[in-house]
Amino acid sequence: MDNSILFSQLIQYLITGITIGSIYAMIAVGFNIIYNVTEIINLAQGEFVVLGGLIMVFLRVTLGIPMIPAFFLTLLVVFVIGILFDRFAIRPIRQPSVMTLIIATIAASMILKGAAMFIWGKDPYDLPAFSGRIPIKFLGAVIQPQALWIIGLLIVIVIGLTLFFERNIIGKAMKACADNPDAARLVGINVKHMVLLSFALSATIGAVAGIGVTPIALMEYDRGAMLAVKGFAAVILGGLGSFPGAILGGLTLGLIESLGAGYISSGYKDAFALIVLLILLFIKPSGLLGNATVAKLKKF
Repeated sequence: MDNSILFSQLIQYLITGITIGSIYAMIAVGFNIIYNVTEIINLAQGEFVVLGGLIMVFLRVTLGIPMIPAFFLTLLVVFVIGILFDRFAIRPIRQPSVMTLIIATIAASMILKGAAMFIWGKDPYDLPAFSGRIPIKFLGAVIQPQALWIIGLLIVIVIGLTLFFERNIIGKAMKACADNPDAARLVGINVKHMVLLSFALSATIGAVAGIGVTPIALMEYDRGAMLAVKGFAAVILGGLGSFPGAILGGLTLGLIESLGAGYISSGYKDAFALIVLLILLFIKPSGLLGNATVAKLKKF
């Protein structure tokens, strides 16, 4: 095969991998926001992605609301759902343990999935691409404009969260709760409010991922479980609790899937990523950018 064709194929696989990986990275960031404040693995994170896509379809396609207002209105609705998630699924539990709270997120995930099926049915839904579907040619590869939007959304989230946690007083309070909740209480930080905000913020980031991916891959009520698995795999790959690790893990996972599907077999793309994940955990249990404390926890 001609070298130029091989090169263009490689570029195509890399772009596809980065696009998919950006979605995984957003989901992974959502996992880490909640984990860092509560040490809970929110297994309902994938449902927020689904709700983001389906609510955006309802506002944009069914009601005909312009894209930008529909985008921010969707984020607002999912933000409120994140607040309700904390209020009714997490906070009512008395003397909660981490395992009890994780089980509560599974139950809430099933409820959200059932509600989505009841409202939208079982059919997949499409969403108009943000700037059309005329492909862009780059070094022999074909890029969908929506892929650039997805990558751009990830960049905006990374910059926004960096500024929020480093420059904003509320973000610093959330970091304090993550480091030492008892000390945070002693200095007057309302830890319950920070936990609520972590769920709302995580839900909103999940909604951004859902809005971004729907024009490319469609959205249906039962996509949440697989998205959550991929996002959690990205978290473990990058390092549980590490925001840079979530980004690196998501992008790495996406590239492994894309290159494995392109050069070996698309039928085993999920297996390639999981095999690499297992190998990494044997070599470096804390993940690519994780810390030793999390590594110790994984041994039990």
